[in-house]
Amino acid sequence: MKKKQQILLWLTGAIMVGAGVLITLRPRPVEVEVATIGEGELVTAISAEGRTRVRDRFIVAAPVTGRLRRIELHRGDKVKVDQAVALIDPVPLNPLDPRQSGVAEARLAAAEAAQREAEALISREQASLNQARRELRRGELLVESGDLPRQELERISSNATAGEQLLIAAQARSRITAAEVEAARSALRSLSTEIGPNPTTAALSVRSPVAGSVLRLLEESERVVSAGTPLIEISNPSTLELVIEVLSSDAVRVSPGAEVIVERWGGDHVLHGSVRMIEPSAFTRTSALGIEEQRVNIIADLVERPENLGDGYRIETRIVIARIERTLKVPLSSLFRQNEGQNEAWMVFAIERSRAQPRLVTIGNRSESDAQVLAGLTVGTPVILFPPSDLQPGARVTGKKR
Repeated sequence: MKKKQQILLWLTGAIMVGAGVLITLRPRPVEVEVATIGEGELVTAISAEGRTRVRDRFIVAAPVTGRLRRIELHRGDKVKVDQAVALIDPVPLNPLDPRQSGVAEARLAAAEAAQREAEALISREQASLNQARRELRRGELLVESGDLPRQELERISSNATAGEQLLIAAQARSRITAAEVEAARSALRSLSTEIGPNPTTAALSVRSPVAGSVLRLLEESERVVSAGTPLIEISNPSTLELVIEVLSSDAVRVSPGAEVIVERWGGDHVLHGSVRMIEPSAFTRTSALGIEEQRVNIIADLVERPENLGDGYRIETRIVIARIERTLKVPLSSLFRQNEGQNEAWMVFAIERSRAQPRLVTIGNRSESDAQVLAGLTVGTPVILFPPSDLQPGARVTGKKR
């Protein structure tokens, strides 16, 4: 009886030791972060930087050459239609300068001499070409009779072709010299124009074409300006638009009327707008990494413009290209790629009975944090976020839900 009890005790101890060894050697569960698949709104948008810009800006320029008086306006000042914004004292016209007249006459004489030379060159090249053509006709007859080698005929033919080209060049030179003569004559006529005895010297008022605000003073101090010199830039700040730069591959996904969400513009709330136009041509921009990218400007209008938002301000936007009110979605951080034949398929690690099981999923639209699930998962399925690269199928996992 005692022996049976001792054997039973030994067997019990051995089983307990073996169980302890098995528990000790058993792999520990992998600690992971878990999220549960659910339904909700999914917004697919393109994130891009942009800037504000007034839609219509007007550059007021000097209509005549003269001395610009100091402009008294400042940036931000309001102006009315037809309001005087600058005064210019026109430069009085001077009588004809004999030196300028002499230079103009000499230029005309030189141009006429060059034209005569070009006409003489045409006559000479025409005569040379006629002689080359006669020699070519004689050479063809001599080749037929066998009195002239064909190689010599080819040389004569080449001379005739060169003569034709020289004649064309001489004719072009004649046309150029004729234009130079006409230009010299026009310059001389402009210098010889009669000047009235009482030229106007009263100050000329430069007026604003629109009502708005002064954006920039291009010429503020008093100085002599020539006709066409930009003076003031005027616009209506209420007509503010957004200029958003996106990659050309993203621009093709945007349509006029798309929703625009403006963030991080400096205010404490989000602004809303809509796309008015996608510019038809792209431009090259070098990224911070030194890569050349083709970008497109997307023009959008604000629904409501804040008073403290002005021209040229930097903004960050999201252009909505798809909005699904209710759909099954999975966090992007749970997705990973896996080769499936010749294609790469999207996979997730679902948790079943505390073990990681790979699942093949089909996804649709994506937002910044989630992806639409078309097949492969159901509501309430727990999935692993940021799955470790060495996580094996069937491995025991433990973790907390996000």
